[in-house]
Amino acid sequence: MSAASSRPILLPLAVGLFAAGVLAVIVVFGLYAVGIADLPLWLNLATLLAPLGLIVGVVGSVVRTRRR
Repeated sequence: MSAASSRPILLPLAVGLFAAGVLAVIVVFGLYAVGIADLPLWLNLATLLAPLGLIVGVVGSVVRTRRR
């Protein structure tokens, strides 16, 4: 197996998804604190990236551990 194929792809993807989701949650809370309650749907759906990133990270680490 070459070094390029053993490089984990899911972990950086999981970190990026989780970070984007947490950023969206912070933006939603900030906008709600300012008084804006009618937020766009895409922003509310973007908050779901945080648990998605967590799931991808757990699945990726389980798959990587099982390969060894």
